[in-house]
Amino acid sequence: MSIWVTYTLRMRVLAISTLACVFLCSTTASVAQTETISAAERALVSYIDAHNDESIALLEKVVNINSGTQNLAGVRQVGDIFRAELDALGFQTSWVDGAAWNRAGHLVGTHSGSGAPILLIGHLDTVFEPDSPFQKFERVNATTARGPGIIDMKGGDVIIIYALKALEAAGLLKSMSITVVMTGDEEAVGRPLAKAREALIAAARGARAAIGFEDGDGDPAHAVTARRGSTNWRLDVTGKAAHSSQIFREDIGAGAVFEAARILNTFRERLASQAHLTFNPGVVLGGTAVDVDAAHTRGTASGKTNIIAERATVLGDIRALTREQFATAQAAMQQIAKQSLAHTTAELTFDEGYPPLAPSAGNEQLLVAYNRASRDLGLGTVTAVSPDKAGAADVSFVAGIVPMIIDAVGLKGRDDHTPAETADLTTMSVQTKRAAVLLARLAKQ
Repeated sequence: MSIWVTYTLRMRVLAISTLACVFLCSTTASVAQTETISAAERALVSYIDAHNDESIALLEKVVNINSGTQNLAGVRQVGDIFRAELDALGFQTSWVDGAAWNRAGHLVGTHSGSGAPILLIGHLDTVFEPDSPFQKFERVNATTARGPGIIDMKGGDVIIIYALKALEAAGLLKSMSITVVMTGDEEAVGRPLAKAREALIAAARGARAAIGFEDGDGDPAHAVTARRGSTNWRLDVTGKAAHSSQIFREDIGAGAVFEAARILNTFRERLASQAHLTFNPGVVLGGTAVDVDAAHTRGTASGKTNIIAERATVLGDIRALTREQFATAQAAMQQIAKQSLAHTTAELTFDEGYPPLAPSAGNEQLLVAYNRASRDLGLGTVTAVSPDKAGAADVSFVAGIVPMIIDAVGLKGRDDHTPAETADLTTMSVQTKRAAVLLARLAKQ
């Protein structure tokens, strides 16, 4: 036998041995991954796999109903669909009318049992109103689909429903104490804010854990344990109108636009380096006359190039990680606004807004439990995303009431809030399995 033939045979034997080792090692790893999964939890997985197509069909159904925040009838229609699903699972459901805060309202469902009380949070509305050209669910390929609100957050709502259905099928739901709140105005909260979030806060009292099903940063390896809060601000500046050739004269001053620019630039110089703090002037209007539509963040301004601007208005937002950071930043901004240039005045006002979800040991503890469920299922590690990548959301309203909170465990994808909003449909079953097993374990504690 030639040296080449001998070498070839040896290499074939080595390759076969290697493949056998890979097969045996992977099988052993698979067994090891499922060693901590109980028979009841395996039943959850089986149900979710068997009903995955059904869950995507429900997703398509609700995505095809326009539920822009201002489309009150559409929001209620989507709420009716999810309400019927909760009713079929034995939940006591109600619709909290939103007339008092100029919105459609909220869906609340309660299931009473002996287990630890758990709050599940979703929302029914989207940023896409009836006049948007982006209206329908559209398959991109076998594993992806586009649609308004498909990940923010109708996909998360569907995950709530199918995690509960799996628990019911496995005989676990009957002993569980769960409240589901799906708000109808998360994308544009009604006012007064206290009234708009009264039902959510009431549902949070006594809950051991709260879980939000937003999409987060779109990565299934991430969840949210901390979110920055957000509130809007408005700056109104008045200057002295005069011929432009006289600007900067001691008895006339620099006008409203220069004063607004001074204030904004000083905000940047003084505060921009703070971790987790952002402030954004989203709309700037200035001239002889300014007409502001603050409700829709728009307006008009008019003037002439040879007239010093008498009015300027800026609309913006501010985001911070803690209430203390909000207070400190707002105080500094007020101080800057009051240091007016000659012959100008400025008024800075802050609106009600979303509170922050500050980091906490309880939130980290809940993430540990969620990560353990994922790893036990063989679905990989889940870590916390930076709060700088997490916008404001409804879970923040229950911070300080519920001891353990995580968010962003909903359907994953990309480009939410845009006409390219796309879901990775393969994450539907992944996220539903993680949620169902976590809920089963929390209920026992």
